[in-house]
Amino acid sequence: MDDILKNYEELGSTYRLKEKLRQIFNTCENWADGLLRITNWMRKAIYYLPKSCGVIRRWLGEIVAYFDNRTTQGVVEGINNKLKVIKRRSYGFRNFDNFVLRCELSFASVS
Repeated sequence: MDDILKNYEELGSTYRLKEKLRQIFNTCENWADGLLRITNWMRKAIYYLPKSCGVIRRWLGEIVAYFDNRTTQGVVEGINNKLKVIKRRSYGFRNFDNFVLRCELSFASVS
């Protein structure tokens, strides 16, 4: 990995920026510090990661909210994805009740 990062300067810079962003999320204690460090990071990253910086800029409020409680929407996104997969696979179901039953079976906890 070190050889690759040394030989490909742009790739190495992008990798270091990614790791710096990860460090910000692991070390910031409050939203104000997180906001300051993310905006500073974006100034450095705009050249290498312009699309990522645009997404961060659009979702900055939601991203900074992470620092308050250290929670994400990962569980909700996982549930939404699972429901979409069931919906895609359920085109052959004859009625809505069968779709509901499939959803209930998919989310039933195994004891």
